[in-house]
Amino acid sequence: MPKLWNETIEAHRRDVRDAILHTTAALVAKDGLRSVTMSQIAEEAGIGRATLYKYFPDVEAILVAWHDDQVTGHLEHLVKVGNQASGARERLEAVLGAYAFMTYERPHDTELAAFVHRGAHVTQAQQHLTVLIRNLLTKTAETGDLRNDVAPDELANYCLHALSAASSLPSPAAVRRLVMVTLAALHPAPHGNRRDQSR
Repeated sequence: MPKLWNETIEAHRRDVRDAILHTTAALVAKDGLRSVTMSQIAEEAGIGRATLYKYFPDVEAILVAWHDDQVTGHLEHLVKVGNQASGARERLEAVLGAYAFMTYERPHDTELAAFVHRGAHVTQAQQHLTVLIRNLLTKTAETGDLRNDVAPDELANYCLHALSAASSLPSPAAVRRLVMVTLAALHPAPHGNRRDQSR
């Protein structure tokens, strides 16, 4: 097959897949997970049921794929935010701030949120995020602008757990304060500190 034809077919498949994902997420958010059927998704997306089943076996599989896309997009955004900053400390601050606001703006306490935030794909996404933050912390440590009594892995977990509190904060100003407090805990102590190697 000619390359242009292959590219056109692939673009069409991506468009159909995206339509399925966005339609399903919107329907579940509006009507609830148990109310949404494959027939309803096909009708709303403007495709046949047979076509829909070629892409996904059920509603749950569609939602997992939708969430995977969301997570991938968020990670790509965080990398982009980090790359736009000039120094190691600035990249760390930019990424932690962006992550806190993602957490703040993400829908919570909904049936859709409860469904997609479980399972192996969530664990894998959390691992990718932890690696991203750990690498930023390691780079910042190389400049001497990070406490050295706690390993980067532990600090990465600390940052992610601390910033998860953004989900329950009342305002953007409160989110900014949370980010400032989290960053302050990463600063070196006035007289320096040494990592306890015994634990």
